[in-house]
Amino acid sequence: MPIVNIQNAELAFNTPPVVSLLEWKEAHKELLAKEKALTRSRDALAAERRRKPWMLVEKRYEFDGLNGRASLLDLFEGRRQLIIYRAFFEPGVFGWPDHACRGCSLGADQVAHLSHLNARDTTLAYASRAPQEAIVRLKDRMGWKMPWYTITDEFDVDFDVDQWHGHNVFIHDGDRIFRTYFINNRGDEAMGTTWSYLDLTPLGRQETWEDSPEGYPQTAPYKWWNWHDNYNSQASQDPKWIDIIDDPLEAARKRNEQAQAG
Repeated sequence: MPIVNIQNAELAFNTPPVVSLLEWKEAHKELLAKEKALTRSRDALAAERRRKPWMLVEKRYEFDGLNGRASLLDLFEGRRQLIIYRAFFEPGVFGWPDHACRGCSLGADQVAHLSHLNARDTTLAYASRAPQEAIVRLKDRMGWKMPWYTITDEFDVDFDVDQWHGHNVFIHDGDRIFRTYFINNRGDEAMGTTWSYLDLTPLGRQETWEDSPEGYPQTAPYKWWNWHDNYNSQASQDPKWIDIIDDPLEAARKRNEQAQAG
């Protein structure tokens, strides 16, 4: 294999072979088949996750928030599902009081616009031991928008995040709250996109292509997607684009035929 010398650096490393366009496309095709298989496997795992047993949360937990004391149910903000990430920001953590944990902060920088999660009846919240005034200062400094609460009791101990970061997932039925999933360690690395969060939830992405138990809420993909500042509006769709939303491949074929005919 050829050696590539990195310009302006005292470094050389072994590269893959440099090949023709035809060989490159063939290698890409082989790898793409494996990537598609991984996607299908990930979808199947998410379907299994949606069938995972739930655990009833029997204790009452209280947090401090911007508006004072808040129960675990309050953290749902009126939505059906809740994801809580335990971030380490408190005395004794490296970076205090100016910064939260470096890893938790990197994760916070990855969080997508929350309106898309909210449109799927899901709330994302962060929780730490730091007081609210410190959390507000940190969020202002770093430009973070997620709701962030102060843990005041044994929530972190009871939900496996007293010594390490992690995401806990909950759903509620009236006043009853259920813990449905938990992930930490390298599983946290993939979090941040709307899809990665929804795939952890008991209801999933709530799209018609998903393998979910009968009766789960589902709508067509694409059609619920919106600009993050437009979910509360009732803007009508442009007829020109409806077929793209209904069937993107067919829409592309039609537009290609129209371009060739024109």
